[in-house]
Amino acid sequence: MQASVTSLHLLKHTPFFTSLTADQLRWASAHSQKWKAQADALITQRESAPVHGTQPEHTLWILLDGNWRIEWTHAHALLVSESNHAGTGKWFSATVTDKPFRLVAAEHSYVMRIEHVDFENILKQGFACDSHLDAGRRYYATIFATGPHCKSAGL
Repeated sequence: MQASVTSLHLLKHTPFFTSLTADQLRWASAHSQKWKAQADALITQRESAPVHGTQPEHTLWILLDGNWRIEWTHAHALLVSESNHAGTGKWFSATVTDKPFRLVAAEHSYVMRIEHVDFENILKQGFACDSHLDAGRRYYATIFATGPHCKSAGL
């Protein structure tokens, strides 16, 4: 992936951020890293289940533009779930699953990485993102529990 910049105007039109004020957008932009990812670029992954008692990485990834896919194994089958920047899966954090996974750009995309401490500050400051987070948590709970809305990859 390649470091990138995003204008506040474009960020304002990213579904995750449409309810934020200009000051909140500036704060989020200043406390994050933006990346350009080519198709099939690995964004993040967990290669094995976390060791009992350890905490998963709390980094939050937000899809600014394009599509990404999450790949994981369920019942010995590789499953894939794709989402675009306006979909329910427009954000991702390793905290939503205890399974090994790969988060991959499905096409040329732009993503934002927000470290845990910065995202905690976003929540404490009352940024309007709860509806996106709640919808995403429900989505990830469903797909990682059973994978019913996912396609099997290569099977």
